[in-house]
Amino acid sequence: MSGTADEAHDRSMTGYRRNRLPGGCYFFTVVLADRKSDLLVRQIDHLRDAVRKTRQRLPFHIDAWAVLPDHLHCVWTLPEGDANYSTRWQSIKTGFSRQVPHGEPRSASRVAKKERGIWQRRFWEHTIRDEEEYRAYCDYIHFNPVKHGLVNDPADWPYSTYHARSRIS
Repeated sequence: MSGTADEAHDRSMTGYRRNRLPGGCYFFTVVLADRKSDLLVRQIDHLRDAVRKTRQRLPFHIDAWAVLPDHLHCVWTLPEGDANYSTRWQSIKTGFSRQVPHGEPRSASRVAKKERGIWQRRFWEHTIRDEEEYRAYCDYIHFNPVKHGLVNDPADWPYSTYHARSRIS
């Protein structure tokens, strides 16, 4: 696999300046606040519901997706003329958070802002520039469960678009 996706993903997630390309294709990493949690796979139906409801209101195409216990990676293509992925992520995170039971630890700042302590506040995004990058990021996503030691073969991970993608590739 090309080092492009690994190198890009390993960079710091602290750069908050966002690139917005209407109708663009983007790679995302979204992470739970508790990196030891398995909430995303334990509550996968709630995550799927939040994504489905968001896509009904704010359409986007899912090119690749893998949900791991504490984080997820995906590639989306937005509709022509639309670059508003932030609102979509806010909707998905909020929709998921409203469905899962309370009880997670919260910092004083989250309590003061009346926020749940489920998600890291930010997400990482990268605008995909060409076919080579697109393939590298999709491969990165589908092999991520293997990288994290969850399965030996990406085909064995149930929370991924690997199967759908391999049928059309």
